[in-house]
Amino acid sequence: MSRAEQIRGKFFGKDKPASDGKTNGSPDASAARPGPEVPLSIHIPKPHPPTQQPNPPPKLKDSKSDSSPKPESTRDSLSFRERLVEQLGHEYHGAERYRLVQDDKKELHWKRWGPYVSDRQWATVREDYSANGDAWSHFPHDHARSRAYRWGEDGLAGISDNHQRVCFGLSVWNGQDSILKERLFGVTGHQGNHGEDVKELYYYLDSTPTHSYMKYLYKYPQKRYPYEELVRENVNRGRDVPEFEILDTDCFDDDRYWDVFVEYAKDEQDPDSIYVRITSYNRGPDAATLHVVPQFWFPNTWSWNDDHPQTPSMYASGEGVITAKHHSLGKLNLYCLPSPPPVDAKGEEAQGDAEGVFPELLFTENNTNFSRLYGGQNETSYVKDAFHDHIVTSHRPTECDSQEGFFAGKIHSQTQSHHTKPSGGFRGDEIETPPSEQEQGPRTPFPPTASYVNPERKGTKSAAHYIFRDVPPRGGCAVVRMKLTPRKPAEDPSVEDEGVFDDAVEERREEANEFYNGLVLGPISDDFRQIMRQALGGMLWTKQHYQFIQEPWMKGDPKQPPPPSERKHIRNKDWRHLHISDILSMPDKWEYPFFAAWDTAFHCIPLAVVDPTFAKKQLDLLTREWYMKPDGQIPAYEWNFGDVNPPVHAWSVFRVFKIERKLYGNEDLAFLERVFQKLLLNFTWWVNRKDAEGNNIFEGGFLGLDNIGVFNRSEPLPTGGTLRQADGTAWMAFYCLNMLNIALELAKHNPVYEDIASKFFEHFIFISDAMTFKEGDNEQSLWNEQDGMYYDAIQFESGHTMQLPVRSLVGLIPLYATLVLEPSVINRLPGFKKRMEWFIENRPEIAERNMANMKVRGRGERRLLALASKERLERILQVMLDEDEFLSEHGIRSLSKKHKEHPWGMDVHGQRYEVNYWPGDSMSGMFGGNSNWRGPIWLAVNFLLIESLQRFYQYYGDEVQVECPTGSGDYMNLANVAEEIQHRIIHIFGRDVEGKRATNGGNVKLDRDPHFRDYVWFYEYFHADDGHGIGASHQTGWSGLVAYHILQSGASCRLPKTPKTPRGIVHHYFDETIDSQSEYGGATPSMLSAYSVADANTLGDISPDAL
Repeated sequence: MSRAEQIRGKFFGKDKPASDGKTNGSPDASAARPGPEVPLSIHIPKPHPPTQQPNPPPKLKDSKSDSSPKPESTRDSLSFRERLVEQLGHEYHGAERYRLVQDDKKELHWKRWGPYVSDRQWATVREDYSANGDAWSHFPHDHARSRAYRWGEDGLAGISDNHQRVCFGLSVWNGQDSILKERLFGVTGHQGNHGEDVKELYYYLDSTPTHSYMKYLYKYPQKRYPYEELVRENVNRGRDVPEFEILDTDCFDDDRYWDVFVEYAKDEQDPDSIYVRITSYNRGPDAATLHVVPQFWFPNTWSWNDDHPQTPSMYASGEGVITAKHHSLGKLNLYCLPSPPPVDAKGEEAQGDAEGVFPELLFTENNTNFSRLYGGQNETSYVKDAFHDHIVTSHRPTECDSQEGFFAGKIHSQTQSHHTKPSGGFRGDEIETPPSEQEQGPRTPFPPTASYVNPERKGTKSAAHYIFRDVPPRGGCAVVRMKLTPRKPAEDPSVEDEGVFDDAVEERREEANEFYNGLVLGPISDDFRQIMRQALGGMLWTKQHYQFIQEPWMKGDPKQPPPPSERKHIRNKDWRHLHISDILSMPDKWEYPFFAAWDTAFHCIPLAVVDPTFAKKQLDLLTREWYMKPDGQIPAYEWNFGDVNPPVHAWSVFRVFKIERKLYGNEDLAFLERVFQKLLLNFTWWVNRKDAEGNNIFEGGFLGLDNIGVFNRSEPLPTGGTLRQADGTAWMAFYCLNMLNIALELAKHNPVYEDIASKFFEHFIFISDAMTFKEGDNEQSLWNEQDGMYYDAIQFESGHTMQLPVRSLVGLIPLYATLVLEPSVINRLPGFKKRMEWFIENRPEIAERNMANMKVRGRGERRLLALASKERLERILQVMLDEDEFLSEHGIRSLSKKHKEHPWGMDVHGQRYEVNYWPGDSMSGMFGGNSNWRGPIWLAVNFLLIESLQRFYQYYGDEVQVECPTGSGDYMNLANVAEEIQHRIIHIFGRDVEGKRATNGGNVKLDRDPHFRDYVWFYEYFHADDGHGIGASHQTGWSGLVAYHILQSGASCRLPKTPKTPRGIVHHYFDETIDSQSEYGGATPSMLSAYSVADANTLGDISPDAL
């Protein structure tokens, strides 16, 4: 009997027939087993490119013409999609849409399992219990494999349940590294010449909203991973040179690396049963060996408090079966299936053991190895890093010759001397000296018989160790199949039959194709479709279980030493009410593994396209009482919850509400009203705290734009006086208009909100007036008539005001404050109409000074509320669309290129303060040095500029034509200008005629290599001149907004550096949803007929004010 047969027999509770034909197994088990044994060696599916198109969806049947029942045998052969079509008929909108409905109705909990494990938990504020708040040094990467986390978990391609009670993740070993690769590595904020930065190659390739199908790619070198080289090179570099990246080393030379694809797929009707398929391809020129070690573990919840629930347990319940028991999750089985032998690029088996590869099950405890880290006594015999010791011989402690029974372990130490920076940043306030190569660790007890894993095969952390030897070169591959399910083998044929297993995974992938192809049916290129799908898939992958409970975090845990008393005064001491334990959208799960309030607002726009329920949940949570402060302040991010970010929450709330109404036909007024009530508190907090003197001129701190100003805007001015921020005041005007817009929507259903709408209308007028009006000697104007731009200003105690003539986004943000009022809306709300007209007639000194004259009606008798009048709008656009100032080939710069040759600065008390044009990385250490608003292109602020231009077009139509680019002689209306900017942003990611992507920065491997060129990273921001990506490499959070641009205007987007596509669609982006008869009952006819087929099938009709 082969070992494969023995393992299968134990999976199913029976033995295989012996050579004499007699059976030892249970008759019941035998009867339950379906069909003959399937051969172990099967076809290994090759990785599918993200752009592959699905088979055509099943044709909907007319129930009248085909109502006869199908034979049982035919029905059994139908796919899940085909059975749904048969069941739902014309109501079928896709298998994934069906799951979303089931989840929304709480019929099945499809989102219980997802990619909720962080990419980095080490060096986070939550895990920092230091006296000085230096999270990077307190919990470095070298501690992560040996030290239990308190507030979360991390891993490669990790998944967990929504309360993170149990986790699953990938680890691999190439036979060369000193440790298993079980988490992503990067340099810390102290080590990087431009701040913290991940130094790995990985991609979020795909995910459906319910995570019924997910795909992830990790590229793992076959050479020793260059940990020390990456740290050394980055530490030694200055801010004037780029970061040293993994592709700058030699570890990917000659393609000596592994492509490790991880796929997750859920059972068609069981959200708690998950297929795991790990396919590893040898890209190198020689045969190579790979250890694949998937890990399954419980987060440590038992080392902190005496009142913790019963400790969960894992154990080997059979050969190749790990059973996990948890007091609230119940029992789960992880079936670690034997793998077929590796195959070559043609799919033919390599020479070797035909029986394949069988996993060794490993068990330990998820407890800290105090011996290795601190020379202390371990709580348990088996500890968190046991798998490293068991598999990697060089990681094991060696016996000390001088004293029997002890060993000395070598660890990387990152606890170094440091000194405080003059002005701290929110990502860590200390500067660290470079770490040494390796340091001798403390002597610790050596076990008499070294067994690093529990021989009894039980614990709280487990792994399945597969060894694939001599995988053929140039495309040879090996596959691991696992099944996580509460079901027993007799209830799940996929555990026995690899064919059934692979068919299920492929069917989920086809359903993912169906879902994404259903978003856009217009003529969008395959490359754009691929970018869109990876952007949206990446946003779904960057969900994370985030836990932060302020009281125990601040005080420490009963079973642990108390934290230093100084720690109470470092950060977040005033946020005692915080009690967070939710699935949240992260900006980037490695570089920013924490929520950020204003990032979240932008995340929710594209998320609403694929999963409006999740988007609404994100926005709702930030206003709940366990997040929002009692005074109305919304928490910013964990480094400083009290910091001030731009007030974009109301904008996002209303946009998500309208997107869901348009795409899914659901008008969630309860959500809109609930969040609006909380935002009233937040608006009041802004007025009371940030308008210091009640004059409607706001100072808001850095407002998310970090180093954009000549001074650090979060600190007192070195000149004295008060900084009057053009963007702070504009943000509040923008906030005011969005609250007005929501109030008008709610007033259609409840007239009480007419009064609130009137309040926000008047408040906007006063803010607008304060920005633009000069009254005697009281110099308060932020508009510079000579330059045609808004500037910040310093108001001194003497009353004198001095403008700071820096051409930056600060001067463009006033364009955001724009709202078009439809006549049918005004007419439907007589109370609001009466008060508005009274104000215009009786306060002409204010109404006529408003930037946009409200007495003048636009096309369709619309009214415009805006900070910028027509004349000032045209003057600002003349500067903004100048390619020597703001307009780049890749979008709108954050600082005018003019400052490259003409920096602006001033000397204060012998110190020079200056703003220069830095198109790429930051040249200063302000705010950690890894963020730069002095030139680069940021998609979030570009997104709002595009929407503002679209709104202006709704009012002005073709009346306003501007030169774009300035000096080109090419005049466009504002909708065309908005589309031009969208296309330039899309060009950051799309291939040009030479096959290059600007975001890749000219890297030949990324652009040309067939195993790289289809994959896209979504960086934090982009070089203002050449478009290459900078900062966090997986910040699909707001760079994922490109998916929305592609959906809205990708059909008319030309390839970069090619002639422009005729703009026949753009004129009709907005009219279809303005003043539609169905919405307001007015007489204005629908303009849907004006749409082209392409535009009607994209998101082009979801304008900023779509109804």
